[in-house]
Amino acid sequence: MSERPYMTGVEQTFGENELIVSKTDLKGRLSYVNSVFLRVSGFEEHELLGKSHNIIRHPDMPRGVFRLLWETIPQGKELFCYVNNRCKNGDNYWVFAHVTPSFDAGGNIVGYHSNRRVPKPEALEVIKPIYDEMLAVERKFNNPKEQWQASYPMLLSKLEAIGKTYEEFVFDICM
Repeated sequence: MSERPYMTGVEQTFGENELIVSKTDLKGRLSYVNSVFLRVSGFEEHELLGKSHNIIRHPDMPRGVFRLLWETIPQGKELFCYVNNRCKNGDNYWVFAHVTPSFDAGGNIVGYHSNRRVPKPEALEVIKPIYDEMLAVERKFNNPKEQWQASYPMLLSKLEAIGKTYEEFVFDICM
């Protein structure tokens, strides 16, 4: 198993009226980050621009959720999801993310845009156990592809069992 980055266990947050904003190219490389993103993550702008957005991927964030994201947004659809991100110093911060494709004048997807808000604590109480189950399955594998191949169907199965799409589920727990 690959070595996990140092995590402090300290959770950061940001204001309820603040948005963390970023833009990426089609490969997920950061092309814009706002001041809230910089402040909360602890990174400097020059450390982020041109880098993969997964520079802030927390090791306790299931790869299966990112599989859902990367199956959705290249189709021109938006996705709302809960994400646990890591700060430069090993702290973490939870967000309720809204990720959308960005289009050029011809209607072609040219990148992605994400706005993140502070999630409601009640929603995290629901999502964290699901993510923990997904992670338990993922940790049986060394390869990232094998990890999401194990946890993504688990997520879809849970949604099927409750008769909801991911979006319906996410909005039910955030209200």
